[in-house]
Amino acid sequence: MFAAMLAVFEFIAVTAARRWFPNEPYAVSVTPAIVTIVLMRWGPWAAIHAALGGAVFCLASGARANQYLIYCVGNLAAMGALVMIKSLTPEGIRASAAKSLALAALATLLTQAGRAAMAILLGHSPGLAPGFFTTDVITLLFTLVIVWIVRRLDGMFEEQNHYIQRIHRQDEMERGGFR
Repeated sequence: MFAAMLAVFEFIAVTAARRWFPNEPYAVSVTPAIVTIVLMRWGPWAAIHAALGGAVFCLASGARANQYLIYCVGNLAAMGALVMIKSLTPEGIRASAAKSLALAALATLLTQAGRAAMAILLGHSPGLAPGFFTTDVITLLFTLVIVWIVRRLDGMFEEQNHYIQRIHRQDEMERGGFR
């Protein structure tokens, strides 16, 4: 479901930007927001969403082959945010708005850094690297707002094994512990 949402909304965002705002120096992407949510819910499975987001971005923007590498592989750098999740625990992050937003910012910045690093590895000038950050400033803000909203919805910004166990305990308590 998250992969389908990512593909549809990323395609719409890129297509709208190309059609209605072709000369604007910024971009908006849903990929970091969805990758952050999936990181919290399913951990490393978010790599699929990161690569998919890059592929959809490239497809919608008519990218060349090396741009697919920059965006698909570069987006995988967001997986570095798993270190934060492991060290602070998913429950600790979910319980704190500041930690949740820090995770979203980290995943977004790692995505941008990964793209910049891939571009440099593929022979592009290091002078292009800041552009990966400056054109995605709105994406960072968008990601922070989405994560702030989603974390308030029950079970959406929660490790899924924990969520299932929590719901099961609630059901047991409502039934008085009887089966």
